[in-house]
Amino acid sequence: MSQTPTVECPTCGAPVEWSSESKFRPFCSDRCKLIDLGAWASEEHKIPVAPDAEDELFSGDFDPRH
Repeated sequence: MSQTPTVECPTCGAPVEWSSESKFRPFCSDRCKLIDLGAWASEEHKIPVAPDAEDELFSGDFDPRH
């Protein structure tokens, strides 16, 4: 009998069943999902950007279509 693998909820650390078909972060509840969304929305978390890339993103010559 195989056991379903578990991972930790990114917000509270509770064990959550993991499935390879799931394309989303494994939260244990809607509450933890909303807490995580709030932390990203308030910019408590940021994806690191290299300084050179940041300069390019905010330069007047930058055109996202090219």
